[in-house]
Amino acid sequence: MGKLVLYRLGFAIPQLVVVSVVVFSLTYLVPGSPAAAILGVSATPESIALVEEQLGLNEPVGQRLVEWFGGLLHGDLGTAYRSGLPVTDMLAQRIPATLSMILGGMVVAIVLGVGVGVYTGTRPGTKADRLLTGGTVLGIAIPEFWLGIILTTIFAAQLGWLPIVGWVPFSVDPWGWFVGLILPSLTLGITGGAIIARQTRAAMVRALAAPYTDTLTAAGVPRRKILYSYGVKNAMVPVLASIGVVFAILIGVSFVIEKVFSFPGLGSLMLTSTIGQDFPVVQGVVLFTATLVIAVNLLIDVLYGLINPQARPA
Repeated sequence: MGKLVLYRLGFAIPQLVVVSVVVFSLTYLVPGSPAAAILGVSATPESIALVEEQLGLNEPVGQRLVEWFGGLLHGDLGTAYRSGLPVTDMLAQRIPATLSMILGGMVVAIVLGVGVGVYTGTRPGTKADRLLTGGTVLGIAIPEFWLGIILTTIFAAQLGWLPIVGWVPFSVDPWGWFVGLILPSLTLGITGGAIIARQTRAAMVRALAAPYTDTLTAAGVPRRKILYSYGVKNAMVPVLASIGVVFAILIGVSFVIEKVFSFPGLGSLMLTSTIGQDFPVVQGVVLFTATLVIAVNLLIDVLYGLINPQARPA
């Protein structure tokens, strides 16, 4: 297993390097000058040149790239153009809200998706299968922001069961943190759960149609043990891949859902920084999300190797 981890890390590190270069390069494709955006419409060429010099924007691209990579090696993502605050500090304030929402959505997606997928995959062709499979189509088709507004209207505004503005730091109020995550997690998790459910159902049907199922049945192995000890385990191999895809989708969707539930996360920071051409902050957010996706995929690859020994490197 150690070889598998090292093997996957060998791919993850070059990916991070490429992502870092791409993130740094994309900022040069945005028209206009950050200094002009900071100074506003009344800026003069002289004042723009002065601010660019103060921010180091007049330095050669290669030199700025080397300096940026040097900062990354020391955990320094630079300084925001507008606020003058370290980007790492700004991200540290926003990451808990975003991660809480994403992880809550993943819990809902996995529990809902695997549960429904296993249930329908063991009962193909039944009324329950057709009903729940049709429900997954609806779950995939519903826009998340619209679903979030509907859930907020019903459970927060009308029934008053849950708060409209949900974010409470865990360190301040653990119960309030949990309650505030219910609606955002459901909003993110329903669509992701529908995707996982369809994949799980198909994998379960294939696993239970495999020849070993008939062999185990003929040997007198109980049906429940066949389903859950063999069928579910084999079905989880392709399901893990869909979980990785869903995680990446939830990261992007969470940036939109943050607006619906007034979460002070990375999405709003990314939006304001992009509009204001605060490129160090944009680079920091994109690099963090890319690192998060790569780390989760690395974890899934390791889990895949645990379930399927044939995937481990020799």
